[in-house]
Amino acid sequence: MGTFNSGACNYKARTLLHNQTQCSQTHWIGALILVFATHLFTRVLDYVPAPVNTIGFNQLGGSSEGGLQFESGFPAWPQRGYGSHIDIKIYVYDENEIEGLKPLMYGKEGVIDVGICYQGQWGAQVKIHRLFLSSRFRTRKKEEADFFFVPTYVKCVHMLEGLTEEEINQTFVEVLSQMPYFRRSGGRDHIFVFPSGNGAHFFTSWAIFLNRSIFLTPEGDRTDNKNSSAFNTWKDIIIPGNVDDEMTNLGSPLVEPLPLSKRKYLANYLGRAQRLAGRLQLIELAKQYPEKLEAPDLKLDPPHKLDKMEYFQHLRNAKFCLVPRGLSSWTLRFYESFFVECVPVIISDQIELPFQNVIDYTQMTIKWPATQIGPKLLEFLESLPDEVIEEMIARGRRVKCLWVYAPESWPCSAMHGILWELQRKVRRFHQSSETFWLQNGSIVNRNLEEFRNWRPPMPLP
Repeated sequence: MGTFNSGACNYKARTLLHNQTQCSQTHWIGALILVFATHLFTRVLDYVPAPVNTIGFNQLGGSSEGGLQFESGFPAWPQRGYGSHIDIKIYVYDENEIEGLKPLMYGKEGVIDVGICYQGQWGAQVKIHRLFLSSRFRTRKKEEADFFFVPTYVKCVHMLEGLTEEEINQTFVEVLSQMPYFRRSGGRDHIFVFPSGNGAHFFTSWAIFLNRSIFLTPEGDRTDNKNSSAFNTWKDIIIPGNVDDEMTNLGSPLVEPLPLSKRKYLANYLGRAQRLAGRLQLIELAKQYPEKLEAPDLKLDPPHKLDKMEYFQHLRNAKFCLVPRGLSSWTLRFYESFFVECVPVIISDQIELPFQNVIDYTQMTIKWPATQIGPKLLEFLESLPDEVIEEMIARGRRVKCLWVYAPESWPCSAMHGILWELQRKVRRFHQSSETFWLQNGSIVNRNLEEFRNWRPPMPLP
């Protein structure tokens, strides 16, 4: 705040409340203008987005202990384990640099519409690629990179019949064989995005070739219908699902949350059954308690399909949004619930959540055993007073910006969280079991060829 000038007027101003003396009217007007102007200026600064690489622990006033801190309403990563500011360099492979990257992005005929790939669950692949291209942490020098980002849109390409699963597998192997830096590290410093329910399993040989690489994925578990899960707690990063931009637009969202008092239902589940036990149980429970639980048996086609606007309108009309397991452990409904401000009730035992190193989800969500779906669930939710629900919603409101794939100029976004988590994975030592080094620090392969002389294609494990 502003301070008065030194001297008699300053002394008199400080003692005004005791009626000892008074400054002139001119001095007081000037002082009040100064105080008001300083206050206004500091309020404006609160809303100026700070660059990500200058948003540090000390600036945001967080404690080095514990989890996520908040300053000016925005989340701040704690210093412990992350450092005081982001300081990483990421190389983004160009689509023309590696033969085979284009088919993994646009199909073998090159006709896949990226605009379609931008939508739905697979949209995170395109968004993250574009955001890394414009990132202030991007480097165009491979030799100084901490990480290498490999752009592929395989979920979209496969769904739009641009490549078969067999072709995806073959093309991936060809791409990797052309990357000396991938060979140098064994893939440890290479980043891949797998944004859908299938995760890395679209590349059927991922366990052979990418088992050491970093996966950005919302998918933490596939053990129900795959022999193994592609997610590794220690190397991979769980990212938010791609919520519809019209819902995350903080300026003019598609729908606004309703006051709790105006919500018709205690809870809802709005999704297709897909012959999954937990979802079928919720649909049956809604038939028993239609005044408490909305859970229609939705289909892919009208009249039992909700369009986008109808879906969001229904979703916001309950205090609790039930989030059962789908074909995999995660669902977009978890993230969408934060934007209509209903409390997510997770009914997915194996789920992994984004940025859980720092976010305490017990403060804003409920996780309920999948084996306990029934009247007891509704009784428990009904026992929670609105004051408790409002508190949980308020906590969720503070972190929902981390579900938005927005530019780094925003003071809070999913990319901020991803960058902080990547920083925690920076390796000083990049070499793999297939690389060797000599007394002068030079890196060589099994034929004792120096790294700068490696020429693709190179054999992979």
